[in-house]
Amino acid sequence: MSDLFSTEKRSEVMARIRSRGNKATEIEFLKLLRHHRISGWRRHQSVKLAKPIDGREKPVKHRPQVKPDFVFHRQRVAVFIDGCFWHGCPRHGTKPRGNAEFWLAKLSENKKRDRYVNKMLRRQKWTVMRFWEHQLSHGDLQLKKLKRTVSR
Repeated sequence: MSDLFSTEKRSEVMARIRSRGNKATEIEFLKLLRHHRISGWRRHQSVKLAKPIDGREKPVKHRPQVKPDFVFHRQRVAVFIDGCFWHGCPRHGTKPRGNAEFWLAKLSENKKRDRYVNKMLRRQKWTVMRFWEHQLSHGDLQLKKLKRTVSR
């Protein structure tokens, strides 16, 4: 069945859809935080990104701010819970066969954006922690690591 909208209109419609992240994994992580009595965090709080220092560094669809899944503002720690598919987990990430060219480009762009965000936050003296969704099944290890980082 063909699309009812033109390519431009479909692009416009899809651009207006805003995701709130992978809720299931974020809620799982939130439960772990509460279980381990880790406080001082906020969800989806904006963190402004500084502009690139030199002209050679071109931003990937530059965003003046980023919204980590969990933010510890006082300790300057940004926590991201990355989905295995969307962020290209080397262990569990799959490559769709249908429309493969589009998906390879999309997933590659996601990885590139993640690297850019990490780099820019670290330049601003933030500690960036990324956890794969599959790591939440062994959440105690990740929470110990987070606790050490936040308590510094």
